[in-house]
Amino acid sequence: MMLFLILAFTFLSAGLSAPLTSDCDTLTQQVEIPSRDPLLGVWTFALESTDIPGSKLLLKMFVENVWGKVFPANESDSIFVFQVQKILGRCFSITSKLTLVNNTLHTEHPLSASEVLLRTSCSDCILLLSNTTLGESTYRTMQLLTRRPKLTSAEIDEFKRQAACLNLPPPAILTANKGFCPDSSASKDTETTDLTSVLSQANPEYMKILDKLLSSQSGIKMIVDSMRNQK
Repeated sequence: MMLFLILAFTFLSAGLSAPLTSDCDTLTQQVEIPSRDPLLGVWTFALESTDIPGSKLLLKMFVENVWGKVFPANESDSIFVFQVQKILGRCFSITSKLTLVNNTLHTEHPLSASEVLLRTSCSDCILLLSNTTLGESTYRTMQLLTRRPKLTSAEIDEFKRQAACLNLPPPAILTANKGFCPDSSASKDTETTDLTSVLSQANPEYMKILDKLLSSQSGIKMIVDSMRNQK
């Protein structure tokens, strides 16, 4: 499971939201990000497939929902992403800055990552494929974000086929019916814990340890036991 973020985008072209075939070249086709403007707004994280070991189990057990808000930075080619996750009834947020270079979004904090946009038949969704460095490893994650509260069965099946084409595991489905966390910018009395500084200033050795924990059954069990004790 990643406690980091990744963001959003709306297709402006009808061609980008055309029905897809079962052909992997089409299903995994990268599309152009014309500007930052279509990225702006509020998004719900609906589906995630990642090769981070243990991620799906941890998401299923502890993460209730995730939403994000994208807003412009001072530079015309950059954006800020504010992501909020509800974990065991508590709210945690992370803010990151991404820069668009050669059709790829890049960020260094709180983790080093690059993201591209893939084609999807969902007209009000975005499909992101990211490479994120954790410790000494680089992991791939594919996420489907939407402006709607619920996806169709066909859209979920399409995502599963796309994950299979990329040799990624079956996705975790994030529910959106347990009440979203508040926007910390909207209230001084928020119960949201901001993890941005904690992750950005984390000792690199800690990230290496976390990487090793996520890569072993005993490490995942240790994380699960620790999370259960937080209830």
